[in-house]
Amino acid sequence: MGTTNTTNTTKRSVNELLAEAREELDRLEPLDAAAAQVEGALLVDIRYAALRERDGIIPGALIVERNELEWRLDPQCDHRLPEATHHDLRVVVVCNEGYASSFAAVSLRRLGLARATDLIGGFQAWRAAGLPVS
Repeated sequence: MGTTNTTNTTKRSVNELLAEAREELDRLEPLDAAAAQVEGALLVDIRYAALRERDGIIPGALIVERNELEWRLDPQCDHRLPEATHHDLRVVVVCNEGYASSFAAVSLRRLGLARATDLIGGFQAWRAAGLPVS
């Protein structure tokens, strides 16, 4: 007979988990994210290809699909991007509307990237703010 997992887990909604994740982040509005990029922050676009093809991209943003994010930005990983040089990097994660990016930024923080955060409203808010898109 197999064993039963007796770990007591609290059931929470995705909205509760999202609120908890966001408590850890100093999230940025689009204009603040643009300023951070000018100051050297890495904007990391985690949207999938179909959305990038449909809506465009933020000039200068790194394209790293969500399923590769941790491997590409962990400074200790053999599969890291050249830009992932140290744990003090300021990283601003961008998704389509600012939901998945919050979870992704918290995951990066768990890797030691303590300055990781995300863009409030995601790519759609960036574009609505009239910021550059190509």
